Amino acid sequence: MARRNGIAEDLFKITATLPWWVGIALAVAVYVLLQPYAVLETPIQAAPGQISRVVAGQMGRTFAYYGQYILPLLFLSGALASFFKQRKRKNLVRTLGSGRTDNPLHDINWKDFELLVGEVFRMRGFTVVENDSGGADGGIDLVLKKDGEVFLVQCKQWHAYKVSVNIVRELLGVMVTKGAAGGFVVTSGIFTAEAQSFAKGQNIELIDGSRLTAMIEKAHGVTSSKVDRAIKNVPESIPSTVTAEPICPQCGNAMVKRVARKGANSGKNFWSCIEFPRCRGVRTIG
Repeated sequence: MARRNGIAEDLFKITATLPWWVGIALAVAVYVLLQPYAVLETPIQAAPGQISRVVAGQMGRTFAYYGQYILPLLFLSGALASFFKQRKRKNLVRTLGSGRTDNPLHDINWKDFELLVGEVFRMRGFTVVENDSGGADGGIDLVLKKDGEVFLVQCKQWHAYKVSVNIVRELLGVMVTKGAAGGFVVTSGIFTAEAQSFAKGQNIELIDGSRLTAMIEKAHGVTSSKVDRAIKNVPESIPSTVTAEPICPQCGNAMVKRVARKGANSGKNFWSCIEFPRCRGVRTIG
């Protein structure tokens, strides 16, 4: 049977998931609210019929007396944990986005992998809530919020074998249960063909290791080697440039400027995702 967390531990964990400055603000606010009540004097004698009220007041003052020190300490501890976690996330992006190692995602543990994925989504404009339920596979690892909608994320730091369709089905079931608008499965490895086929039309986005690496490099501001290869593969007759902006509206990767060869827009420039034809994200120019 799982051990139930105490109130103090719950407060610490909740504060640690908030921005560090929120924990500091809570510590100050709690002390300011409790301190005046903690120093109130207790009546020596109680009038008949007022004993229960006096006892309740004394219990409240006792709570305020100890709470004015204990609660701010908990909030400050949570703020400190939040600060170091934030710095660790940014360092992970900075280190892995430098492109110094061939397989950077294979060199970190599952917890750091979740922190890394969460930071990448933060850089894409999502509000991220981390699931600290414990264990290397706690179901939903991240909850994302953006524009009033909720998205669920499963992180799989697997290199030895492919992520199967069962994982995608599992995520879809939780999405339906929780009423989420969409979901992501992120892995340091790759997905099976069945998983990729099942995800289509389910509003589930699959992000494999190579694509995640490109997203990290882009977030870090370093040109991805995949972008370089995309430039080389464009025929010389088609002028092409790569820039830090815009990003693909579907997958967040860099985009290549190309020229339409046929159709109503023949001869016009447009932005195409470097992952084409796997990703068909485009942006118009001008």
